[in-house]
Amino acid sequence: MNQKDVATLLNDKIQTVRGEQSSTILVGPIKLPVNLEGETVVFQWYCWLPVRDEEDRQDLLNATAETIVKRLSTLNLAEGQQSSVLVYGDLQQSENALVRMHSICHTGDIFGSKRCDCGFQLHQSMKMIVEHGTGALFYLANHEGRGIGLFSKAMAYILQEEGMDTVEANHQLGFEDDTRNYADAISVLRHLRQKPVTLITNNPKKLDALKKSGMNVAGRMPLWGDVSQYNERYLNTKVERSGHLRDSDLREVL
Repeated sequence: MNQKDVATLLNDKIQTVRGEQSSTILVGPIKLPVNLEGETVVFQWYCWLPVRDEEDRQDLLNATAETIVKRLSTLNLAEGQQSSVLVYGDLQQSENALVRMHSICHTGDIFGSKRCDCGFQLHQSMKMIVEHGTGALFYLANHEGRGIGLFSKAMAYILQEEGMDTVEANHQLGFEDDTRNYADAISVLRHLRQKPVTLITNNPKKLDALKKSGMNVAGRMPLWGDVSQYNERYLNTKVERSGHLRDSDLREVL
């Protein structure tokens, strides 16, 4: 099979999503059966590639599937992470959908680290979406360590072991408390759904980002749990220094 034939197979699965700050190339949907606590649940998976370089914007955003396939091996995508989204149910047409903007956490999501609650939040939000019947989980690959990256996060962990909290450690390494940006994810969400969404979060900054974008936000749901001796200080720091809301603070509709 030549590249033209491959491009024909991919053509209907590649879309350009133009956002206010940047544009993305969206690939999907792809059927993805997931083991969720012993039960197989079928999601629809999308992955996207941000396009910010001006030369690449001209080449890629107006490119055909065949052109993109030809360029893939030169883009060196393995050196960087790409974000993606798991969609469950009829995201486009259902009256309300749950949405989770989940920041990648290598240690918590993959290794099951108890220093944070990220792994719990990832799997719990997937369960909540399935139980609700419709929703989307965005997995944001450039959000490691609230945007400082995995290598910097490792150094921040060392500082935390010397007594600093999460915010102090990030500041000492020259970072702000939270540098995450949700523009790309929101542009993909707006492409997939126009009707109201309920955001699964404890972080009011995520809600503010959606509201400022003009997204139709119906409300929010809390996501607390898996508290232990290993992450209690981390969770308290989220509330006391980063403005996160506890379970009892987060049930009202916006």
